[in-house]
Parts: sequence; C-alpha cells; structure tokens
Amino acid sequence: MPRKKKEECKKMPGWLISFGDLMSLLLTFFILLFSMGTISLEKFHMVIKGLTESLGGRRVFLEQKLLNQSNVPLEFPEMYPKIKRRKMLTKALNDIQQKLNKAGIEADIIQHGSIVRFRINTDKFFPVGGATPYPEAIPYIFDLCKRLKEVGFNVVIEGHTDNTPVRGGRFRSNLELSAERALSILKMFLQCGYPEDLLAARGYGPYRPIAPNDTPKNRAKNRRVEFVIDAS
Repeated sequence: MPRKKKEECKKMPGWLISFGDLMSLLLTFFILLFSMGTISLEKFHMVIKGLTESLGGRRVFLEQKLLNQSNVPLEFPEMYPKIKRRKMLTKALNDIQQKLNKAGIEADIIQHGSIVRFRINTDKFFPVGGATPYPEAIPYIFDLCKRLKEVGFNVVIEGHTDNTPVRGGRFRSNLELSAERALSILKMFLQCGYPEDLLAARGYGPYRPIAPNDTPKNRAKNRRVEFVIDAS
C-alpha cells in the first residue's frame, strides 16, 4: 500500500476561526459607532464649565465666540484647596520640627494616609509629674498653634506617659497626668485663637506606648504629646 504523505503544517483549530470572525464583527461594530457619533461642542463646554466651578475654578462664561473656538481658556486659582493646605501643613511641621530639634527637643512627624501625627517628647516641655509647661516651652506651643491655625484642620491633642507610677503631687495616676497635660496645651491653643470646634484633648497615660517600657531610653520615648491632625 502506498504510504501517506505527512502534513507539512497542522490545520488551524476550528475555534480560532470563529474567534477571528467575532473580533472582526466587534471591530466593525465599534467603527460604526464612532462614525455615527457626533460631539456637541456646546454640551462639551457646558460640562467643562460645571466641572471647573465645582472644583473651585473661576466661573466660566461661554460666549458664542468661545464656542466657535477649539480651546476654552480656564483659570483655576482655587483649584484643590485641600492639597494646598496639606502642603502648607507639611512645611509648617517641618519648620517647627527643625526648631525643636535644634533646641534639643525630640520631635517626629508620622503620616498615615490623611492623618498626620506631630509627636513631641515632653521631658523639656513639662516638669516631672507636672502639667504646667516650662516657660521656655511656651513659645514653641504658640508657634505651633499659629502655624496650624493657618491651615485650619481638626487637631486632637493626646497626652502619653511611661509606666513609672506617679508619686506625690496632685495627680493620682499617669492617666490623669497625661489628660491634664493635653488639656493644658489645648487651653493655650484657645488663647492663641485656634477655633474651639476644631480642637479636642485626650489622655492615654501609659496605655499606648510606642516602645517597651524596659529601659530609660524607651520610657523617654513614651513620654510625649501628640498632635493628631486630620488633613482629609
């Protein structure tokens, strides 16, 4: 019997032919949609007008001569005000952080999304077991208040301590001490004119440490005041 010749190339799978036809039909369909569609320049400019004004841009007056042009001049002097305020906030905190660090006061900036924490060590802000700031620390507090008042975000002032028991004085626990320190700073913010409805004070005592209370260095890290700024 004669031997069958081997096929040089394999046949194309049947599904591939159907897939190619489907892609061709879809391409034809979208070309027809594009050719049949018309863009109304007037409606397009009206959409741009609404978006511009809703995002803080200047009011756009669409005159007939503008509708005949391909470009409509738009101005956005107040565009994205929150982004500008956040940049101002970042600059203010960086400036104050540098001042504090030069004075030997440890300060850090921690950001989680729209929440910014400005953390200040309290060893040079408050006496041991006391809630009244040192006289030399008061200018830094007022400076921080003035800079934050320019951006006008909500601020929660948090007081934190280490786990060393309070001995003597008028406070019975670290929780009371931390709350009174936060409240003392809040009162100073009110004196410098910060809006009352944007302020709050909380005391956490030793219950939210950022380091283990096992060494003097770590306990010093936990003695702090945090300014929690909601920049959303």
